[in-house]
Amino acid sequence: MNDRQQVNFTIVPDDGGNNQRVYANFCTIAHTPFDFTLTFCEVMPPPAEVEVPASGVEPVLRAPVRARLAVPIHFLPTFVAALQEHMRLFAETDAAPPGFGSPVH
Repeated sequence: MNDRQQVNFTIVPDDGGNNQRVYANFCTIAHTPFDFTLTFCEVMPPPAEVEVPASGVEPVLRAPVRARLAVPIHFLPTFVAALQEHMRLFAETDAAPPGFGSPVH
């Protein structure tokens, strides 16, 4: 006999009064067998004049980490589907820039 009962509910984020928005324009992704870690950084444009060291080593552009999220693997399919749906809806608006949705690299 199944004693499980279905309960419907609404999830409402509770920001605890901290509704600060963080800007990031770069993300790296790593994973373990248990979760994915998304590291969001803010990359500023390099200076107009970039000097290549005499050693020939490429210059380094530092990108401060703005947020690091570890999410369980089971969360990802729903997360990816939600991102795709929002991208589709945004692409249908006049606000979408030309080429929106095309790969950046």
